[in-house]
Amino acid sequence: MFDKKVAKKAGRKGQRKLGITLIASNCELAGDIKFTDQIQIDGIVNGNVYALSKIKTRVTVSEMGVIKGEIRAPHVIVNGEVLGDIHATEYLELAAKARVKGNVYYTRIEMVSGAKMDGQLIYSQRDLPIAEGQDDERLARKPDGPGQTMSETAKITPMR
Repeated sequence: MFDKKVAKKAGRKGQRKLGITLIASNCELAGDIKFTDQIQIDGIVNGNVYALSKIKTRVTVSEMGVIKGEIRAPHVIVNGEVLGDIHATEYLELAAKARVKGNVYYTRIEMVSGAKMDGQLIYSQRDLPIAEGQDDERLARKPDGPGQTMSETAKITPMR
């Protein structure tokens, strides 16, 4: 019934299986979420979502999902609604049904036609802080003069 090779690999010492946390569409959570590995939001989160690790962590907000707070993670995929800032240190995808009301801090971004955003896109070549309590000073920095590319800012038109 099960593949023996897969079962042996999963049981090896020193290897850890990646976990996926699901906030189902029939759930509403109040408070901050701190996670490792992956989290998928299909329900409503009234609080911030923080990745505790910079390695292989991803936040996915599905078409039904809503986050009323900020997101800090290396990989972020949004196809639902985010009412707060997004800090994606590696990659951000705003899918066709994404609705974001807040600033977006990114290093790489993919924005599909149909995504709606009300806020600023702020590019940074440096790693942004992940979890709460790390050095937030880098987020507020702007280029000191012409020709510097530490961050660039673009204004996005409001949602209608």
